[in-house]
Amino acid sequence: MNKFYLEIITPEKVFFRGDVESVNIPSIGGACTIMAGHQPMVFATQPGTIRITADGETREAFMSEGFIEVRPDETIAFSEAVEWPEDIDERRAQEAKERAEEMVRRNRSAAEYQLNRLALQRAFARLRVKHHGKEI
Repeated sequence: MNKFYLEIITPEKVFFRGDVESVNIPSIGGACTIMAGHQPMVFATQPGTIRITADGETREAFMSEGFIEVRPDETIAFSEAVEWPEDIDERRAQEAKERAEEMVRRNRSAAEYQLNRLALQRAFARLRVKHHGKEI
C-alpha cells in the first residue's frame, strides 16, 4: 500500500510524525479518510477519534478541534489536543463531562451553549477513545 507523510501538531508538542497508509479524522462534515495521493484540501476537525494506520496496524487517539491541510504526498494536522488512550486521565475526563453537562443545562446564551456543547463533545470523545469506542 502507498504511504504518505503525516504530521500532527498541538500547541504543546508534535504528537505524531511519520509515514502512514491512511488516517481517518473527525471533521465537521463527518469523518474523512485520507490516503496517499488524496486531492489537496483544507478542513476543520471536531472532537472525536482519529485512526492512524501505519505498517498495517491501526491505532486510535482522541483528537480535539483544529484543522487539516491535505496534499497528495503529505498531511499536516493542527489540533488543540491529541491523546493516546493510555494518556487520557479517565477521572478528569469524567469530571469534565459532568461539568459540561451541567453547563449545557444552565446555558445563558447561544454562544455559551455552543462552547458548552463543544466541551461536552471533547469529554465524550476522550472517554470513547479511552474505552476503545464503547458507548459511555
